[in-house]
Amino acid sequence: MAAKRYHVTTFGCQMNEHDSERMKGMLDSLGYAEASERSEADLILFNTCSIRESADSRFIAHLGEAKRLKSEDPARVVGVGGCWAQSVKDEVFRRFPFVDVAFGPGQIHRLAEFLTSDSLSAQGYFEFEDFAGHLPMKRAREFQGWIQISQGCNCACSYCIVPSTRGREQSRDPDEVLAEVERLAADGVLEVTLLGQNVNSYGRDLALERRISFSELLARVDAVEGIERLRYTSPHPKDMKEDVVRAHAELRSLCQHIHLPLQSGSSAVLKRMRRTYDRRRYMDRVALIREHVPDCALTTDIIVGFPGETEEDFAETLEVAEEVGYDGAFTFVFSPRRGTEAAEMEGMLPHAVKRERMQRLVEVVQRRATERGQRFVGRTMEVLVEGPSRNDPARLRGRTRHNKTVNFDGTAAPGELVDVEITGATSTTLSGAERLLSRAL
Repeated sequence: MAAKRYHVTTFGCQMNEHDSERMKGMLDSLGYAEASERSEADLILFNTCSIRESADSRFIAHLGEAKRLKSEDPARVVGVGGCWAQSVKDEVFRRFPFVDVAFGPGQIHRLAEFLTSDSLSAQGYFEFEDFAGHLPMKRAREFQGWIQISQGCNCACSYCIVPSTRGREQSRDPDEVLAEVERLAADGVLEVTLLGQNVNSYGRDLALERRISFSELLARVDAVEGIERLRYTSPHPKDMKEDVVRAHAELRSLCQHIHLPLQSGSSAVLKRMRRTYDRRRYMDRVALIREHVPDCALTTDIIVGFPGETEEDFAETLEVAEEVGYDGAFTFVFSPRRGTEAAEMEGMLPHAVKRERMQRLVEVVQRRATERGQRFVGRTMEVLVEGPSRNDPARLRGRTRHNKTVNFDGTAAPGELVDVEITGATSTTLSGAERLLSRAL
């Protein structure tokens, strides 16, 4: 009898990507095989995001295809996991009665329980129970791995739904994290990325005898033999302290890239966002990074058109973008989320105003990112090869320690570390050619 097949569609952040790897690993352990197309699957899964309305609408459009496929074969199982499922809970079954199982981010393991039970009724699992890190994992690339070090968030940003979908902050025991790193290293992983909603507040909730700081955790991971690159996402500016910044200068594997979410350059808007820092404090963090790690790549998140944002407020955001000179930025037009304070605020801006401001911001971000990229031209950079270039399959694509994508001429295989001479730069990518002497591990 042929193995049952599954197809997983993932929306949203790297945490969701990691959760999906755990879903796939768990399903493989149950004897399922992955299908390349949704139409070939006996189990259709969606791992959802609830940060922005656009993610909701994209997911619901995909869900329409699942409804059609289930009508063709009623034995198909349709499952919805992740933050959107957690935010609406059992409402998912009322809105989409063809869905068989729904579960929140802390309930991935319950999917296996549902699939191996004799239950014929729809089931929802929405309690905050466990880390996905206890489950087997099917990685997208053999040489890269994500490691969840915490889940949930104790912040109360007025626009964010994460605390209600992923719960209060909970740190994993450091020994458990290190054991997973060592397993990945033994499995040939060269690059690990530590994941959490607010990684640099890691450890504060642990029992005193188990408690270590985020910088201490970074040092312990750095000491694991075989790990060549260490990354993390996402930190919070309020918790970005000197010990973590110094770690970027002192630890062998920790990459020269920090994602430092700004959200707004206006202190007044930041206060309404409940971000717990102001423009001055944010710029102090930037200055600290530039002092200790001068070549560090800085990226950020910025929200345009938050309720009550004036033209003067927006001008301050443009000023920060100019002054910092980000290597890249994720920019978003404000979208109200039900259940958040910001959704009820006065001063909602017309869509046309938000779009016009977004265009001006993107121009500044791209111009400064292009200027920043020029510092790499003429340098030889270490690149971890990821595969063929998306735009030209005859070339290779990889990533520098600064998290810059490089498209280059060469013959290296995915997973190799090679030296690439950089010959060009745009706002988002570098280009170059592999040096003849590679450094394959």
